Amino acid sequence: MSPTPPARRLRLGLPRRVFSQVLLMQLAIAAGVAVLATGLFLAPLGDQLDDQAMRRALAIAQTTAQQPQLAHDLRGTAPSPDGPVQRDAERIRRATGAEYIVVLDRRGVRWSHTDPRRIGGRVSTDPGEALAGHDVMEIDEGTLGRSARGKVPLRDDDGEIIGAVSVGIAYDSVRARLIHAIPGLFAYAGGALAVGALAAWLISRRVHRQTRDLAFSDIAALLAEREAMLHGLREGVVALDRTGRVRLLNDEAQRLLGIGEEAVGHSPDEALGAGRTSDVLAGRVTGTDLLTVRGPRVLVANRMPTDDGGAVATLRDRTELDRLGRELDSTRGLIDALRAQDHEHANRMHTLLGLLELEMYDDAVEFVGEVVGDHRATSEQVTEKIRDPLLAALLVGKATVAAERGVALWVSDRTRLPDRLIDPRGLVTIVGNLVDNALDAVAGTPHARVEVELRAEGRAAVLVVRDTGPGIPPEQRELIFTEGWSTKEPPAHRERGIGLPLVRRLAERQGGSAGVGEAHGGGAEFTVVLPEALTEPSTQPALAGASGPTADEESRTVKEESR
Repeated sequence: MSPTPPARRLRLGLPRRVFSQVLLMQLAIAAGVAVLATGLFLAPLGDQLDDQAMRRALAIAQTTAQQPQLAHDLRGTAPSPDGPVQRDAERIRRATGAEYIVVLDRRGVRWSHTDPRRIGGRVSTDPGEALAGHDVMEIDEGTLGRSARGKVPLRDDDGEIIGAVSVGIAYDSVRARLIHAIPGLFAYAGGALAVGALAAWLISRRVHRQTRDLAFSDIAALLAEREAMLHGLREGVVALDRTGRVRLLNDEAQRLLGIGEEAVGHSPDEALGAGRTSDVLAGRVTGTDLLTVRGPRVLVANRMPTDDGGAVATLRDRTELDRLGRELDSTRGLIDALRAQDHEHANRMHTLLGLLELEMYDDAVEFVGEVVGDHRATSEQVTEKIRDPLLAALLVGKATVAAERGVALWVSDRTRLPDRLIDPRGLVTIVGNLVDNALDAVAGTPHARVEVELRAEGRAAVLVVRDTGPGIPPEQRELIFTEGWSTKEPPAHRERGIGLPLVRRLAERQGGSAGVGEAHGGGAEFTVVLPEALTEPSTQPALAGASGPTADEESRTVKEESR
């Protein structure tokens, strides 16, 4: 005798069988379509019928008020059930099929009514608008019930308002008609649901026949193959369910994030702790190719929602590649600085040669001392305020280029930036583009000056670049961040309108912002805020081995697009 199977626990939500799920969905769709179609049909129909009834009432009222004898009778007779006003109003009412036609004087006293006993009494609704000379259309409740009403002023031969005409048309609202139509509507809906149920049963039978050879073992094999493919990928894959909890981690994701299988079933905040990586995985930060730092690694993340309300995030390791790109950027910046210094050095050597040929030896010694002192002062000024060697070297080189172009490049006294940058290369890209644009803006102007301010505010880095150029008109302050837009003629070897869009994208992908305003005293002032640009002081040793994590692959396009 076989043992009695244990009682099945009650399951909430959709049933597990495909047939039952398809049947419920078909029923829900049929019911939803019936309700939606009824609502979409009745809503505009009700408004249309309301409008037609009110316009008809207004037209009858206007026709009645235009009767020349009516105004004469209103002035020359008293309100009476058998008076001329009542006779004319009733004649027009019977001819037009109106529910009532009420003629009233300026005091609101009725001179005509369907019920003769109400003649001589005051109207139940306010006739103020009609007596003020306005036509009125409305649906309202009066002494004869709900009606579509039209009111117009009644004028004498001189155009003076002596009363008003109110016409009502009996009107059954669409909502009332709907109540009467509910039994028939249920019959149609029941038929639609029956057809949907039959279609669901036929579809489930067909699906069952088509998948008959796919046993549970085959499904399990497919799942195993999927797991093998996911764990064999060289990109990290993190799947989250509709509640935001980690559902799947492949091997590469575990390596990049530094977590294990125990993270499955937990939210990103619980598994990784609060931070930008958790925000990206949870979808609180949106975009493509988002930069995030996890330990010593720089990761590029992309998140794609799934149909079940969850999401799949992919992670790529860009640490080594970005470090090489940073070194190439540093080399290019060094070459530019050396090229500028070569021109400056040649000029100084010519000056020194002239002094020696003129046997002005004391002046030559003084000239050499000034040159060496100026260069040392510029380098010391930058390195004392900016501890990151990459940024300091960039600004020293830009200062040399600026001096060759006749521009004073000044590092603000408020500048203080420690050597704790998470992404020095990204900040070098931002600073380099903004300084280059500022140099272009002030070149050739009198007293040309560019000021750079870099300061740390907690973990945030704030960059401000000011210039004394012509500035940017308010209507163009957003256009300049549009890719391909520029006020300058493009050179032959590359396009313009690339640097500033890259600056904004790099800032936004790190959770920051980039904007432009007017500098004090004229010129432009660019401000970039990177809220998580610096590491905590206690975490600096852990990040030192990475030689400064780098920006996402978008910033590498600076090299390609500026060639």
